[in-house]
Formats: sequence, structure tokens, C-alpha cells
Amino acid sequence: MATKRTNILVYSGNGSTVESVRHCLYSLRRLLSPTYAVITVSGDAIIKEPWTASCALLVFPGGADLGYCRTLNGQGNQRIGQYVERGGLYLGFCAGGYYGSKRCEFQVGDKKMEVIGNRELAFYPGTCRGCAFSGFVYHSEAGTRATPIQTSKAALTKGSVPDVFRTYYNGGGVFVDAPKFKDKGVEVIASFKDHLDVDAGEGSACAVYCKVGEGAALLTSTHPEFSAVNLDPDIDIPGFEEVVKALKEDEQQRTDFLKACLLKMGLQVNQEQTAIPSLSQLHLSSAVVSDTAQLLETLQELITIQNGEECIKDENDTFHLEKPSRWALGSIANALPNATKNESKKSENEDPEDQDKIIDYDKIVKRLIIHEKDQPESKDTPYFNHQAFFANLKHYETLLRESDGTFGKNLLYGEVVTSTNTMLEKNTQILRRLPTGFTATATVQVAGRGRGTNVWVSPPGSLIFSTVIRHSMSLMPQAPVVFLQYLAALAIVEGIKTYDRGYDRMPVRLKWPNDIFAADPTDPTGKTFVKIGGILVNSHYSAAEYLCVVGIGLNTTNASPTTSLNALSPPSPFTLEKLLARVLTRFSAFYARFVRTGFDRYFQDLYYAHWLHSEQIVTLEAEGGIRARIKGITTDWGLLRAEELGWEDRPTGKVLTLQSDSNSFDFFKGLIKRKV
Repeated sequence: MATKRTNILVYSGNGSTVESVRHCLYSLRRLLSPTYAVITVSGDAIIKEPWTASCALLVFPGGADLGYCRTLNGQGNQRIGQYVERGGLYLGFCAGGYYGSKRCEFQVGDKKMEVIGNRELAFYPGTCRGCAFSGFVYHSEAGTRATPIQTSKAALTKGSVPDVFRTYYNGGGVFVDAPKFKDKGVEVIASFKDHLDVDAGEGSACAVYCKVGEGAALLTSTHPEFSAVNLDPDIDIPGFEEVVKALKEDEQQRTDFLKACLLKMGLQVNQEQTAIPSLSQLHLSSAVVSDTAQLLETLQELITIQNGEECIKDENDTFHLEKPSRWALGSIANALPNATKNESKKSENEDPEDQDKIIDYDKIVKRLIIHEKDQPESKDTPYFNHQAFFANLKHYETLLRESDGTFGKNLLYGEVVTSTNTMLEKNTQILRRLPTGFTATATVQVAGRGRGTNVWVSPPGSLIFSTVIRHSMSLMPQAPVVFLQYLAALAIVEGIKTYDRGYDRMPVRLKWPNDIFAADPTDPTGKTFVKIGGILVNSHYSAAEYLCVVGIGLNTTNASPTTSLNALSPPSPFTLEKLLARVLTRFSAFYARFVRTGFDRYFQDLYYAHWLHSEQIVTLEAEGGIRARIKGITTDWGLLRAEELGWEDRPTGKVLTLQSDSNSFDFFKGLIKRKV
């Protein structure tokens, strides 16, 4: 079972700044999605969670490296160092560059700002000394400049590499005597052009590539991840407007340089930047058309009138209710808070680059089209055929012996959404009024969520949906809510295998507790499995019931970031509408049985028939290296049940109950004994 490295982890913790993290996410997602999931990671996760197996690149943004030291010195840095030594990649911007050097010297002689000391990572075997240019002020743009840098085409051999370009600078250092470390695997990939205010020794390196064991680190003292479009030229700082103007003029060169750096590290980079999609309209419809009006009636007390328009404002999102006859009016500016029609017209005449910047999606009002008289037509939702979905839902329901027929009966669809889970789970006033089986689905998610700090990349071609389940507290003794993730996993695998005739041999399996794996089509032996889907269950407790949102992401027709169902040579290609209908009807049937029988022998046998772990041996790292053989899951809380192994892996007779140590990356590298 292989773990493909698809995570780009951006450190967001003590020492980092919010703006630097946001700039990293913005630029890296545009260049690396959907091949990689660009997400944040905390210091605690770096220290405690087994993130290394799925991490393609670890990024440390701008900020203050003393904060990094306070959090990660010792165990954290040891794990980062081992990760890179064993083939991992580290990218450090500004403070991340200081942090990745053997020694940091910052503002020496300035009693208020001086920072001097050795650093544990020491990827660059020398000193990073700053500030390269004077004038730096913490949490300010006062010392910012558009500094010209000279690139090295001898070091950057892939991509379109600019000779000289201006890039954002604010407090970074110079890598002292960088050319002298060539024999230690250091390559200078860019140098400052202007005169420096500190002694740089030989050369004036502002970006270096360092070979470290089987891996590498790329450190830069400037900010090639900062795009001018995300900088405010109206900040009241003398000269800052000219800085932004200069950076905007060299925006393409900045992007080309960053792409060349990522290619240097061996990453798969998009030829063209992935555009940031605008949120689309949402469509609410039902299998029985009249049911939409009934559903809307349950939300009536939440509807308010704002400027003559019907709206629902909940904890996370605001929804503007519309009828189909009022479609396609205005641009996305109409959805921004306090936007007026005049502002909308103005936005349409603005430079498109000014609209292509970091977006706070939570502040955008979502346009919700209510289909009370018919279902959406294909011309209105070209990437999702509602008629095909509801027809398949009806067909599959006729095949079921046990189902209440509610899953998928009410459907919310959006071509581009933030996250189907977020729209349901974070808007609790609406959630409390939704029926079991209410489902939200989308073609693209721009802020998809996964367990803990992880996410599931959701490009076009992924089956993305979230379903509401109202699970009564009275059911808990025989049907614990924790098993919903197992029912969802079974529904996915069984939905795939019963999609139609000939699909029963599709090589898909379950990985405990909530991942879907498939045989890697590039491995002719069929022994390698890669992740193609994941499950996330969020719940609230209210009025003697658990309000659960079960989110599912499944690679169906898309090849990235790992593989997809259609790459597994099915009898005929899967369609999203039909597969969604099949998974939902299986889920509905499983849940109907579950509330009656609990996770009984039927479910256990079915689960074990599909999972990857029978007789698998694991090492309990947190328990001193104890080895154990997995035997199954417990029927109370769904934890792993294993037998302890002793000399020559012989059973000791002791049975262990295992749980995850809150890890989000690889459950089988973070197992601990259950604490009683």
C-alpha cells in the first residue's frame, strides 16, 4: 500500500504571519493545484503527526524565525531534518530562509531587534545575514522595496527563467559566502543586484538551492510568492505605491521564477496558472418537484428581507434567494457585501488582474436558486444533469429491499462552491431544519475540507457531496454515531461495485477508518494501492440528536492528484450523476439497517471483505515500538482490535485496542493504545 506525496504543507503557527501564509497559499495553489493539495500545518502537527509520508513539500513562510525556534527546536526540527534527509523538500521564504540556515544574524548591533544564533536545521551550511537593506519594521510595509535580482540560468535549467526582475523584499538576509559552499551541494540560483547594507562575503546570494541527503532545501530571502495583485497600493507609506507598481510590471517574471524554483525541486508545475474560480449560483431542487416548496417552508422563519430581497443569514454564510426567472444578472460583485449596481458596473470595466486576488469566500453572498416548479435544465447546470441524477436515484431505489428513500431526495448543487461540508455544517440554523438525506454536491470546491489539517483535492471530475443525517440519541446504545463513517465507506465501495453489471471486480478497497483506495493502474503487479477518496464526518448535538454532515470526495473521471475510477478500466466510464445516485441509495439502505441492527455481523463481514488490513502488522511508535497484528475493529467505538506480538512476531495473548493519535495524514504511522 503506497502513500503518494500529494500534500504541500505551509507552516502556520508561532512565528508566521497571516499575510505571508495567505500569499503562500495563493501562489502555490495557482501553480500546483490540482496535482497537490496546498494546505496549512501547525507546529503541533509537525511534532506529533505522521505527515512525512504524504508531504511533497514543506514550506516555511515569512514572519519571525525565533517563533519557529520556540515551537520546533528539538523534536520538531529533528523530524523536519529527517524528512528532508530521506527525500523530502523544504522551501523557506524570508524568515523561512533564516530558519533553514546554519546561523542567523539579524540586525546585529540593534539592541531592540538583534537576533543572533545557530539554527538546528542548517540546510544552508553558512550564515544568513540581514537585513540586506535597511529600514525594516515589524508588521509594516515601511521597509518594503521592489528589489532587482539576477537569476542563474545555470542553476535553474527548467522553465522560462527571467534574467533580471524585481521582487518583493521586506527584511530578508543575504546568504553569506554562498559560492564557497559549492562543494557542499549549494547552488546560487539568484543574487541581489543592488548594493547591500550588510557584509555578504563572497557574492550576494538571495536564493540558494541546497542538496540535503536524498532531499533538498530551497531558501530565498525575498518573497517571490508575493503577487502585486494582493498588495494595497493605497497604504499610507511613502513610496509604497511605486513599489506595487514596479512589482506589477514584473508579475510575469516573478511567476516564471517561482515556477522555475518549484521545477528545480522536482515538483509537477502547471504550465498555466490555475485560475481562481468565482463562486457559482446554487440550485435547490427535489426528486418530487413539490417537495422543494415544502423544504423552503421549513426555512421560512430564517428568511429576512434586505433591500427588498429575500435572504438567509446564518453563522458562516449569507444566501440570497432567487427564482429561476431572475437568473444571470450582474457579476460576482453583486454578491459582495454592500455592493451596489453602480459598483457592479464599475467592476466590469476594471483590470481583470485587480479581481484575481486573494478572496475571502465567506464574505461573498451565495445566490440560491429555488426550483419550486421544475428541476434545473442541463443548459443551466452544464456540468451536472439533474434529470439523469433523479432518474437513476429512482431506478436504484426500486432495487433496494430496505431504504427510506430520503437520501438525495432534496439536492443542493453548485458548479463552484466553497465546501459542501462547510455550507451545511457551519450554518447551524439551516442545518437544524434540514431532513436526513439532504445532499449538497458540487463540480469544484475551492476550500474543501478533510480530517484535521488535511484536505482532499477536488478538481473537476471528482464526485463531491455531503449528506445530512439526524441520528437520535436513543439509537446510541445499539447504533453508535461513530459508525457513520464506516457506513459511508461501505456505501462508496458497494456503490462502485454495484454501479451496473460487470463492475463487481473494480479494484477498490477501504483503508481504516475513512479512506478509499484503488489499485494503482501504473503498477502491473496490482499490489500497489493509492488513495482515490476520503470521508469527513462532522456532528453537532442538539435536542437529543446528533446532526451529522457526512462529506465524501471521490476521484471519478479526473486523473489528478492520484488516479481515478475511470483510469481503472471499468466496463464503461462512470458518470458523476449515476454514481452519486448509486452511492446515496446504498448509503440509505445501510443506514436504515444500521438503526435497526447496529453494526452487526452483516456489516462486519462486508467491511472486512473490502478493507486492506486483515493480518496487517503495525508498529506502535508511541508505545516503545510494540508490534501488533490487526484482527478487526471493535463493535462499540469502531477502534482497531489487534493482538500484541512478541519474539519472532508470535502472539503474546494480549489483545490491544488501538486508536489514532489525532493524526490527519497516515493513520498507520500514528497508532497508540487506547487510554482507559
